[in-house]
Amino acid sequence: MLKRFVAVLFGLAVLPLAHAQALQYEAGKQYFLVEPPQPTTTGDKIEVLEVFSYACPACNAFQTIANKIKSDLPKNAQMAYLPAAFRTDEDWPVFQRAFFAAQALGLVEKTHDAMFDAVWKEGSLKINDPVSHKLVQPMPTIDDIAKFYAKYGVKAEDFVGTANSFAVNAKIKRADAQVKAYGVDSTPTIIVNGKYRLTAQSAGGWDKVPALVTYLIDLETHK
Repeated sequence: MLKRFVAVLFGLAVLPLAHAQALQYEAGKQYFLVEPPQPTTTGDKIEVLEVFSYACPACNAFQTIANKIKSDLPKNAQMAYLPAAFRTDEDWPVFQRAFFAAQALGLVEKTHDAMFDAVWKEGSLKINDPVSHKLVQPMPTIDDIAKFYAKYGVKAEDFVGTANSFAVNAKIKRADAQVKAYGVDSTPTIIVNGKYRLTAQSAGGWDKVPALVTYLIDLETHK
């Protein structure tokens, strides 16, 4: 009898908290449904996809959080990246092409953070002047970016050849279609398992994004 009484009290104590957690996130507010859901690239693992650009200042500022999300993922989830190209004025299409070339050459893991630094910190691939904040002219070309990747063991001419290949052109076409299918209109945007879209704004702040991603992973894990 005593055990039952304790169990009832425990249930009364826990249920309001669980109910509050369930109400913490709501589709259409903190995150949005991707309709229809899109295919993923991570096999049987839950995909956490960042839609980004190396030339996006907000993506650069978000990179520390993106890395934390990646490092804290459970074993049944995997990080992936999708470069966007809708800001042609800021050279995004060139950086998109460079990403897919680096991906084809197996360089993304070792160069992802360094590419952000080359644009925003070290400055060899900068897109705007740090003093005037005006866009530089001319913008970095694929040949300029190839010189960056040459430091990681690939010849510049081989990188340019890969960047202009049929395979990379096909990936660019598919990426542009994916960005539209996900309903992405700003970066960085996170897509969880092809079904849920969120941004720092929808989450309530950049620091709130990791917890929301964890919630959506749990939602997919226990569906």
